[in-house]
Amino acid sequence: MLCYPDRRSALRSGAAAAVAALTAACGTGARTPAGPPAEAATATPAPVRAAATPRRFPGQPDEIAHGPRDRSRVALTFHGNGDPAIARAVLAEAERAGARVTVLAIGSWLDAHPDMARRVLDGGHELGNHTQRHLAINDMPEAEAYAEITGCAQRLKRLTGSIGTWFRPSQTQYATPLVKELARRAGYPHVLSYDVDSLDFTSPGAAAVIRTVTGTIHSGSVVSLHFGYADTVDAMPPLLEELARRKLRAVTTTELLTS
Repeated sequence: MLCYPDRRSALRSGAAAAVAALTAACGTGARTPAGPPAEAATATPAPVRAAATPRRFPGQPDEIAHGPRDRSRVALTFHGNGDPAIARAVLAEAERAGARVTVLAIGSWLDAHPDMARRVLDGGHELGNHTQRHLAINDMPEAEAYAEITGCAQRLKRLTGSIGTWFRPSQTQYATPLVKELARRAGYPHVLSYDVDSLDFTSPGAAAVIRTVTGTIHSGSVVSLHFGYADTVDAMPPLLEELARRKLRAVTTTELLTS
């Protein structure tokens, strides 16, 4: 399976500053690249077209890790952080293959790069909430955890007219009962988890990302991926080709759960 080494080298060279510094990412012990310094203060862009709002899916649990297993669909979900140039490259690869994805954005990332909300939605993708600062939300006191959820929700609302379609807790695959309750209070009927972890945040190389995902993905799977890593960009074309070969269509999470 091809891993596009020439393009990978170019991306790594262009994004070296963005991917060199790593901090905690979604999973326990995971690392996330520190984004570039905050951009110079500019006027907040006009809100994008009204985004979809959270909805309840009858029959689905409070915390959703996958969709129906009897449909040939999967959801690729992305942790929204890191160099926006790499994020745009990931979105462009998805769109080139006719795929639509779900982006769970960090509020502080939206503060630094508010135009990314428009880019995600204008591409036909889905935008959701991944907390304001991406800290270990399961370990926080109630008030602080709630502020993490609502802080990002407020930014999404200001930029898009909606609090986003989904909430995913930060630095954990599964939310505690308290965090699930706080998410409901903030307006999210479900917490979005996943059943396939790409481990792209470990920078294992595009081939390893592809092997990990294709080795564990099934109909209905929700895959955890990240912006901010050149490996992820390189993995996208062959990964999407393999999904197509298996007749698995990459859709938004809402589409995954909708009949």
